[in-house]
Amino acid sequence: MNLNSQIHHTPLHTREGQGGGSSIAIIGAGNMGGAIAEALLRMDGYKITVSNRTEGKLQRFAAAGASVTTDNCVAAKDADLIILAVKPWLVEDVLSELKANIQLAGKTLVSVAAATRGEQLCDWAGEGPQILTAIPNTAIANLASMTFVVPVRADKETTEKIKALFDTMGQTLVTDEAHLPAATALASCGIAYALRYVRAATEGGVQLGFRAAEAQDIVAQTLRGAVSLLEKEGAHAEAEIDKVTTPGGLTIRGLNAMEEAGFTNAVIQGLLASLSK
Repeated sequence: MNLNSQIHHTPLHTREGQGGGSSIAIIGAGNMGGAIAEALLRMDGYKITVSNRTEGKLQRFAAAGASVTTDNCVAAKDADLIILAVKPWLVEDVLSELKANIQLAGKTLVSVAAATRGEQLCDWAGEGPQILTAIPNTAIANLASMTFVVPVRADKETTEKIKALFDTMGQTLVTDEAHLPAATALASCGIAYALRYVRAATEGGVQLGFRAAEAQDIVAQTLRGAVSLLEKEGAHAEAEIDKVTTPGGLTIRGLNAMEEAGFTNAVIQGLLASLSK
């Protein structure tokens, strides 16, 4: 099937409700681009086109109702918003290709390529589009991302629109470029760190006598409960910990044993180690 030739004439699939609303092109169907596409395809009101150089990764998005193409310029030509989700070393080439072949003026460009500086995006894209950087995490596919948005060359209205878009896929904080390395460590790398805790606690649960699947379910639900406690207005992690650490009790013994093994320091050192250089 020649996906590229088909999209030039008729979108492969058009979701119900795609006749109006914003047109979004997602360039790159890897882990992050794919996760964003999955999230947006769960919503009404957007016309979604996914572009990728190889056809294999496009099939599932076509089946979900996106238009797909192997031509980045075709994807971006009629889009109001271009989400650039390629590897950092490909960003310059893709933007040069778009700038040379389509009109970028009036469009909004959001780069989710890690470690790509705003001044580089402006140089490579030229003066036409409004430009922002966004750093989501892979939970965006489940509408549960912690996303950081940096207005590189964007007015307040556009920044608010992009924040609102990513807010539909989780929670968003507008920040500056200087904070992106720390944001990546806490929220993007943080997904892996949180899941490593789940794996460790699951292994502990097996040692305590539960089957692995049961232990993982127990740990996952316990984390949901912990998050719900933090979502209360004015909540603080240490205050919630104090509620379950009775004097001489089991919880304080467990916490002290974890601290003796370096728990808090290990977390902090892991975050510091994951700061991009």
